[in-house]
Amino acid sequence: MHTSMPKQTMKQDKETFNLERGVGLIGAISFIAGTMIGSGIFISPQYVLLSIGSPGAALVIWACCGLIAMLGGLCYAELGTVITESGGEYIYMLRTFGKLVAFMFVFSFVAVMRPASATGLALSVSEYVVAPFYGCSPPEIVVKAVAAAVILLLSVVNCMSVRLATGVQVVSMVVKLMGLAVIIIGGAVMLFKGNTQNFDNFFEGTNVGASAIGLSFYQGLWSYDGWNTLNFLTEELKRPEVNLPRAVIIAISLVTGLYLLVNVSYLTVMTPKELVSSSAVAVTWGNKVLGSWGWIMSVAAALSAFGSLNGTFFSGGRVCFVAAREGHMPDILAMAHIHRLTPSPALIFTTIVSLVVLIPGDFQTIVNFFSFTAWIFYGITLAGLLYLKIKKPELPRPYKVPIILPILVLIAAVFLVLAPIVDNPQIEYLYVTLFILSGILIYIPFIYYKLCPNLLTKLTVFLQLFLEVCPVDKNV
Repeated sequence: MHTSMPKQTMKQDKETFNLERGVGLIGAISFIAGTMIGSGIFISPQYVLLSIGSPGAALVIWACCGLIAMLGGLCYAELGTVITESGGEYIYMLRTFGKLVAFMFVFSFVAVMRPASATGLALSVSEYVVAPFYGCSPPEIVVKAVAAAVILLLSVVNCMSVRLATGVQVVSMVVKLMGLAVIIIGGAVMLFKGNTQNFDNFFEGTNVGASAIGLSFYQGLWSYDGWNTLNFLTEELKRPEVNLPRAVIIAISLVTGLYLLVNVSYLTVMTPKELVSSSAVAVTWGNKVLGSWGWIMSVAAALSAFGSLNGTFFSGGRVCFVAAREGHMPDILAMAHIHRLTPSPALIFTTIVSLVVLIPGDFQTIVNFFSFTAWIFYGITLAGLLYLKIKKPELPRPYKVPIILPILVLIAAVFLVLAPIVDNPQIEYLYVTLFILSGILIYIPFIYYKLCPNLLTKLTVFLQLFLEVCPVDKNV
């Protein structure tokens, strides 16, 4: 059914992405920085510190996370100029390792990575919404109930109107930058007043185990997630071979600098013990520095995470769309509402899986498993870049990185995947790995041998009529 798609449709799909090159350097920097700065910096610092054990080592981890993100972004910049099609990691794996590996990625992305990301962000929003109402840690049932309500609300917003979803994004971007500015300025004032006692014995208590380092990287890199998003904009960039690497270097340097300043501010105001025991770091910081106005930080952090969650819903349809075009996802996931022009089937699917993930999960566990899965596929993508460099040196490369860069990031990816398993094995990592591999059991009968095509066709037609959706083309 999928592979017999008419050539005209394929052409239309490609034309859909043949967009005007209207994004300049400033726009590209804003896109990367805006995507990266989310809830992580308001909630991850305590988990990084908890894993690594000392404030000094925590700052080193934050700086190293920024370096890994930058090197990864530069490697992706070369991939984006060699393979110019849309679809990010999915299309890179498809062109380098073939259909099976690409399917395993898109299966994991749609069923695990995006819902886990959405659930982690929803829990961040919830933590900050309920924090002002509880003196200590809020009840888990309350946090999860609010998180579920947030997921449902944003799902409805994104299903109803693209304009409304865009408006939420703009407001949250302004609020998150203002929130970070308040934290940095407040920390600087306290530092100049002589609040430096928390920087004594800066590296005391550092955990040097592979698991501790790996898990602290998972939590830190969650805050940098989004370093690869510019690859979805390659076709819309002016002079991508110049602006793509420049935007990556400038944006990730800015974000790394901001994150380090915010962490210094947290440590200026709070002792390491206070930071680790806080359920909402920015609220604790706000209460100590701003006094009765501390609730402002709760609102800022909640709106920041709310905007990141909105972005997850807003941007998630493109991979589904490309995968469905290649016959790797049900066609229904690549359809849009006939009147509102929103990708409602993909949004509804993500919402359902996110709510299921929310039931047993907590923020720290969800982030760990999201990062574990993501870095498996980042590693495969970088191995694909190495393959292209060695086996296909004749391909046109408007932008090139030295071969040592993808090797370094690949080594980091292998370490990030293996360190927590080798040092502190948990059965959950085996479950995640088996789930990724279970994609093979779906691929062979349903994609390769195309079993039960009539059943899928009937289901697609039923859902099309029920949800009032149709395939996307340039005329929609």
